[in-house]
Amino acid sequence: MESADNVITLVGQGLYMAVAAVVGLALARILRTDNTLGCLIAGVLAGMLLPAIDFDTGLRAHNMQALVFFVILPVLIFEAAWQIEPAVLKRWLGPVLLFSTVGVLLSAVLIGLLTYYGMDHAEGFPWIAAFLTGVILAATDPVSVVNKLRTGHSGEDLITLVEGESLFNDAAAIVLYSLTLGVALHTVMEGSVGTGEALEGAGAVTVYFLATFFGGLAVGLLCGLVTAIAVLFLRSAGASLVVLLLAAFGSFYLAEHVVHVSGILAVMTCGIVARACLREQRETYLIHAEPTWEWLNLMFSALIFVIMGLVITWEMFTERWLAMIIAIAAAVGARALTIFLLAPVARFIGPPIPKEWRLVMGWGGLRGVVAVALVLSLPVELPYWWTVQAMVFGVVLFSLLVQGTTCKWLLSKPQATASSESARD
Repeated sequence: MESADNVITLVGQGLYMAVAAVVGLALARILRTDNTLGCLIAGVLAGMLLPAIDFDTGLRAHNMQALVFFVILPVLIFEAAWQIEPAVLKRWLGPVLLFSTVGVLLSAVLIGLLTYYGMDHAEGFPWIAAFLTGVILAATDPVSVVNKLRTGHSGEDLITLVEGESLFNDAAAIVLYSLTLGVALHTVMEGSVGTGEALEGAGAVTVYFLATFFGGLAVGLLCGLVTAIAVLFLRSAGASLVVLLLAAFGSFYLAEHVVHVSGILAVMTCGIVARACLREQRETYLIHAEPTWEWLNLMFSALIFVIMGLVITWEMFTERWLAMIIAIAAAVGARALTIFLLAPVARFIGPPIPKEWRLVMGWGGLRGVVAVALVLSLPVELPYWWTVQAMVFGVVLFSLLVQGTTCKWLLSKPQATASSESARD
């Protein structure tokens, strides 16, 4: 009987947040703004309503990490991988990998350094907190920019470069986040370590990272091939959709719990490989795939920002306003410097990136759903978790209110078309 009551309570909590998400989508339409901002507003309103109706949403720090990593992120990553055109991605794979590996690490280090010295409070905000902030903010989410690019009929090359770089750097940032979070928790539990132990630990982390990274790619490749074979064997639009849903969650579970490698990289690779193998079946067996992934992505993205609205507090702005400003300056500056340093190098491993594109990639490198999802999963055992959460929320709000609303000035049709043609040449 008690378990039945728990299930009913869970359903009620889910319905409450789902209704808030629908209200957020309606607000976005009324206000003519991005869905994410509308859902954030709806989440804040839903949080204000909770005391009046005496309702508990069930959101706790200990269950947020499981919800984010095992339910939300697999859908978001697989959907993004499924949307990328394999042929165009192949042309831009070199620059995409450059920005999603060296670029992510460089951005995370720069944000970490700027926030650490900007906060100037080693006891309350140690170096591991700064690097954790940098890793979270290294993940970009230019959904609104991509939508504007598609609306303006920009070239497929620019869209693929922006989407591909975002997808791959999200995966890399999530892997780095998991490793950094492990170090942070170990530091809290064990205290400071000596130089020899730190070097030994760094070597072990490096080996673990390489095994996790390439292991995730291998599991994703295998799952992608199995997914394609299953779709071709079943030859049914409905069954193919079930197979793809199973692939998204199954590849993550297999990688994380059975092989113990990166589930996010497995999901990403699975989506890309399956899409490449099944490109001829888009109009037959996969006719329901893209609409389904589109509404799943919309639903989970809306829920993430509703949750952000539920947990955000006025005290964050009154007590952590300076930390927010420091994080905003660090995130924007680090992104700009990363693009400035790496864009000229990209021509040696792929097509040259026009200068107009660099501005779009720099200012359009918004922080959104992935950054919010990661910071919501921070354990409260970390003494600085609330400060990091406030900083990330501040950067996300800046992305929504400032960067997202001003990017349209960078996306004029003649500029994008001309740049796309020059890139092909």
